[in-house]
Amino acid sequence: MQIWAGLGNPGPRYALHRHNIGFLAMDVIADMHSFGPIQKKFSGWVQEGRIGSEKILLLKPATFMNESGRSVGEALRFYKLDTEALTVFHDELDLAPFKVKVKQGGGHAGHNGLRSIDQHLGPDFRRVRIGIGHPGHKDRVHGHVLGNYAKSEQDDLTQMLGGIGAEAEWLAEGNDPRFMSEMALRMQND
Repeated sequence: MQIWAGLGNPGPRYALHRHNIGFLAMDVIADMHSFGPIQKKFSGWVQEGRIGSEKILLLKPATFMNESGRSVGEALRFYKLDTEALTVFHDELDLAPFKVKVKQGGGHAGHNGLRSIDQHLGPDFRRVRIGIGHPGHKDRVHGHVLGNYAKSEQDDLTQMLGGIGAEAEWLAEGNDPRFMSEMALRMQND
């Protein structure tokens, strides 16, 4: 079994924030792969399903970003899994908007959700880094991250999320290079 955790903040006022792209990715994956109903567990919302031959638990922590590690840690301990079974989907300032990269381990780069998971479980987990771009100056980061996607970004957002859902089987199989390659092809400008 694998646990895929999408990071975000609970509540309608945060729904379309760039910081909530992890939640949006979980919703699309669940829809495209016919996951089961949403259940409240592990201080969050979970859905169970399969992608290819892999059993996956999708988790959206309801703890707010700063406490994401508590929810993710509860789920891993319950299933007696270590961080090899964990994939975290999160927004990434240091990637251009709508670029998607996968990496194993690393720092948190000031991301409070990653910092919390790191504190609870250590840094050795797979990350699906979803680019939101940098606003150019550190004083503008907070408003950018906690801002909604613009109308002009909706088509790219829809295309990227659809791609993550459609190519999720490569992630489930552990074929990160193929996942990134397929995502890059999907996101090329027409």
